[in-house]
Amino acid sequence: MSALHVKKAVRVIEAGGVIAYPTEAVWGLGCDPDNRDACLALLQIKQRPVEKGMILVAASVSQFARLLAALPRVQQQQLQQAWADQARTGPVTFLVPDPHDQVPWWVKGSHGAVALRVSLHPIVQQLCRALDAPLVSTSANVAGAAPAASRLMVEKTLGRQLDYVLPGALGGATRPSQIIDLGSGRVVRAG
Repeated sequence: MSALHVKKAVRVIEAGGVIAYPTEAVWGLGCDPDNRDACLALLQIKQRPVEKGMILVAASVSQFARLLAALPRVQQQQLQQAWADQARTGPVTFLVPDPHDQVPWWVKGSHGAVALRVSLHPIVQQLCRALDAPLVSTSANVAGAAPAASRLMVEKTLGRQLDYVLPGALGGATRPSQIIDLGSGRVVRAG
C-alpha cells in the first residue's frame, strides 16, 4: 500500500467523494461522516435507507474521545478493552448512546445510538490517521446483496458510481464485525 494511494483517497474524501477500501473481512464504502451530501450519495449507491444508519470506524479510541466522554467510566473501559482484544477476538462494533446528538442524523439513521468500531486493519488506520477523524464504514454492496470480497467485485458492481477505489488486501477475518449494544450487552450481529 502506497502512501500516495492513501493521500489520493484522503483528497477524494475531503472533496466530498465516496471511496471503496478493504477492511478486516469485506470491502467497505466510506466518506466523511460530517458531509451530508457525501453520506447521502453513499446511501444512494448502496440503495440503503438512511434510517438504518452506518458505522463510524477509527484508527484509535482517541478519535472517538468526544463521543465517549459522556459515558460512565466502566463503559469507556469496556470499549477500550474490547477494541484492544480484537487481534484475538475479531473485529467488534459497539452501539454507543449519543444523547447530545453529536453524530449527524444521516449517519445514525433513526437510532439514538451510533455504531463505532476501532479498526486494526492497516489501511483503515492509515486513512483515519491521515484524515485525523473517523470515517463512515459500510459494506461495499447494494443492500441485500453479498458484500464485495474483492476489489474486482467492487469495481464490477459499484465502480462507476465511486470516486476512488483504494487498492489493498482484506484483513483475513472471515465475517464482518460483531455488533454489540453497549447499554444492554445484547449481540445485535454475530461476528
